[in-house]
Amino acid sequence: MKFSEQPLVFRCGGDELLGIVALPEQAATTAVVIVVGGPQYRVGSHRQFRLLAAALATAGYPVLRFDYRGMGDSSGERRDFTQVNEDIGAAIDALCAACPQTRRVVLWGLCDAASASLLYLDASGDPRVGGLVLLNPWVRSPATQALTRVKHYYGQRLLQAAFWRKLLSGQLAVGKALAGFLGNLRRARRRAGAAEGEGADAGAAHSFQQGMRRGLRNFPGETLLLLSGKDYTAREFVEMTSADAEWSALLARAGVTRVELADADHTFSSARWRGEVEAHSRDWLASLERLPAAAR
Repeated sequence: MKFSEQPLVFRCGGDELLGIVALPEQAATTAVVIVVGGPQYRVGSHRQFRLLAAALATAGYPVLRFDYRGMGDSSGERRDFTQVNEDIGAAIDALCAACPQTRRVVLWGLCDAASASLLYLDASGDPRVGGLVLLNPWVRSPATQALTRVKHYYGQRLLQAAFWRKLLSGQLAVGKALAGFLGNLRRARRRAGAAEGEGADAGAAHSFQQGMRRGLRNFPGETLLLLSGKDYTAREFVEMTSADAEWSALLARAGVTRVELADADHTFSSARWRGEVEAHSRDWLASLERLPAAAR
């Protein structure tokens, strides 16, 4: 299907945000807002968001990709992913105004943009959002990073010929490497102890992760979760959610579709991985389009 791309300038507070909306000739009633992770702008790494928007618009879905305040061509001060609720809300307003046939909005986000999407829902409960596409959500903390390194990094290192060559040739600083391993092991154990002894909502240091969980808990729509098999951010998400009973239950709900791309890296940087993400997103959107939209 043919589509056109048009610039879209809209207000957020006292600032102007710039987006590009891809408009199909015959638009579906489901539209997509690509939430951009930072720090980057609406094109994405290796033109990922530009190419995704084209693929989805060709399938009939209007797509808006935009710059947060302080990024790309938008005015204002730069902010991190925990501070973009107003930006996402303004983008949804702009897309719905540009595409008045829209009955359901999907938020599509990679890494901290996936986290920002859940935080937006936690803060707003926006009923226009009927779907989420979350790729390698960011849940980083010192404890989750340590646990992931212990379970995945060190085991892989022991299987690498280069590690043993460095060790046997004396090029490896054994003391420093051992200290790093033991430090990560201690932090991982503290993480496990906190999960067992402090309760699900303990720990102010993890407030953004709690907000993500609340956002998913209260979200009545459909979710597509895409995870890279060779990405530490994805592994951290898996480790954290597997250790938390409520996260595990939420991800096991009927409305959550989980797909792992075994060989993919964090940004799905090859043409094959990018094509797989586009295909999974497009097929999932087609199934979502067939569902009745919630009453507004």
